[in-house]
Amino acid sequence: MSEIWVVLEERDGRVSRASWEALAAGQKLSELTGQPLQAAVIGASTEALAAEAKSKAVTKVARIEHPLLAPYTPDGYTVALHQFLEQEKAECVVFPHTYQVRDFAPALAARMGQVLISDVVSIGEGPTFTRQLLQGRLVGAYRHPGGGTCFVSVQAGAFRAGETGTSTAEVTSFAPTIDASQIRTKPGEPFRGSAQTVDLASAPLIVSVGRGIKEADNLPLVQELADALGAELAASRPICDSGWLPMERQVGSSGQTVAPKLYLAVGISGAIQHLVGMKGSQCIVAVNKDPEAPIFEVADYGIIGDLFEVVPALTEAVKQAKT
Repeated sequence: MSEIWVVLEERDGRVSRASWEALAAGQKLSELTGQPLQAAVIGASTEALAAEAKSKAVTKVARIEHPLLAPYTPDGYTVALHQFLEQEKAECVVFPHTYQVRDFAPALAARMGQVLISDVVSIGEGPTFTRQLLQGRLVGAYRHPGGGTCFVSVQAGAFRAGETGTSTAEVTSFAPTIDASQIRTKPGEPFRGSAQTVDLASAPLIVSVGRGIKEADNLPLVQELADALGAELAASRPICDSGWLPMERQVGSSGQTVAPKLYLAVGISGAIQHLVGMKGSQCIVAVNKDPEAPIFEVADYGIIGDLFEVVPALTEAVKQAKT
């Protein structure tokens, strides 16, 4: 029987959030095709990762284990997954679109005579896979021609991790045959950002500010609202380019892609480069004095007004609601 496999990625000893989003994409594929959904975890020791994956809406969890799979190397992962997928005869393999996946997945697909349909934002009948082009100005729809395994990676924030459901899965083990001579790369120390680095992708609440704030001295007005909500402060590119906020707080095609429960856009017009990075948010609230601002096209709720009047009123309302 043809199957859909989602390859889960480890981050700090746990399955990454991006992997759960990939699993949600796999669930969508499973619903469209009627094929069973499976998950694979890979490394030198995968017991903890498999335990996490076992509770999700999959019928099987495969533990792909070998001592040479730690630390991560593109050679090791490519060899191991190639052997595993050849055995399973997978119909489709889904990955999160992370730096690690971009490192090895194209080589894996090429080794199996296929291409990787990368950075997918939605999946439709067929199935068809939608990708954004030219920083979101255009979209392209792709279909796998058949005759082999379909490889797909999904953009962060495009699928909601909470949509995977729950079940109890069978856990199996697979031991690939890997020789040390096949590992041609020597990994260095893992990159670690500074302690101040902000992971907006994992923030449940975000207040984001744009050029409507006019000058850096007005930023505390929006920061107070973010503090009242318990939200992270983010910004559009012009704010970060001006040095008013650090680049790590930029949302958009050249910044971070986010999908919080609430995205409150303050003084942001909604250029396509910004919308690409936040339109997967569960609830979008926009504050802008221009009723024709593009941000209102994706907003669930819009407030047409002067942010210097609206934001203090919102902040006060939030504070009163907490008392």
